[in-house]
Amino acid sequence: MAAKPAGYKLATYKSSAGPRAGLIVGDEVFDAAKLAGRAGYATVMGILADWKAAEGLLRKAASGAAKSRAKRQPLAKTKLLAPLRFPSAIYCAGANYADHAAEMAAREGNPPPPDPHTLGHKAWHFLKAAGAITDPGAAVKISTYAKNMDWEIELAAVIGRTGKDIPQDKALAYVAGYTIANDLSARDRGRRAGVPDASPFKWDWTKHKTFEGSCPLGPWIVPASDIGNPQKLGLKLWVNGVLKQDSNTSDMIFTLAEQIEQLSAGMTLYPGDLILTGTPAGVGAGRGEFLKAGDVVKLWIENIGELENRMA
Repeated sequence: MAAKPAGYKLATYKSSAGPRAGLIVGDEVFDAAKLAGRAGYATVMGILADWKAAEGLLRKAASGAAKSRAKRQPLAKTKLLAPLRFPSAIYCAGANYADHAAEMAAREGNPPPPDPHTLGHKAWHFLKAAGAITDPGAAVKISTYAKNMDWEIELAAVIGRTGKDIPQDKALAYVAGYTIANDLSARDRGRRAGVPDASPFKWDWTKHKTFEGSCPLGPWIVPASDIGNPQKLGLKLWVNGVLKQDSNTSDMIFTLAEQIEQLSAGMTLYPGDLILTGTPAGVGAGRGEFLKAGDVVKLWIENIGELENRMA
């Protein structure tokens, strides 16, 4: 039986020369460009732009990393940054777990909404700006921005191929890998004061969702080939060690493939685009609890790892 190809994780790490793309093999970090012998692989975006070739090259480089003369450093002593620094787009799925949709409806005194499939509806998304991304372990300043700051664990898919009008049965072939995102949400900034509730202009999604630091991301990207089915991953979130969200991506309303099909309809997806696939029940709004300065939020997704940030 042939040996399984060496696994690796794709990261961005802090170096004396600035942010660099790194390959994490075991408990060591290698400079991706130097290990693979490709100068263009100095950034994760550079790697994703060449993903068709890069996937195999990086796998081969990881297989030979142990015997390589390439410089390496311990993962434990490496400062990891958000794996993607400035993606061209961050698409975020809205209300994509039935239990979360139900808890948010209950907050407004409404019954659980029906499965949108039965109504002929498609997945819908909002956008975050690239400036929303923040690093693993970074402090997120929330105390001067919002009083009702909420947490939302989400599986994030990283696009690795340019595509438009992508059919659902081919959609996952466009995914390079997966990482973890926290879609921090300023609940008290979502409604515009002085605007009637019935007005279509009542909601302010920008202030609600895309303030600076509102998208902690990382700690690395796991290649899609090492994940397999993205609809069978456990996910959990803790605040100060107390479990708040505990679910599985199998509970999504719209699968990632459905989301990619809908997003790419009449619009091109590009390498490096991020798709945040929605959050399950257990958010603060459903509990009447919100984050405060000093709180530590830890996220875990099966086969990917952990992401932790402190609120400030």
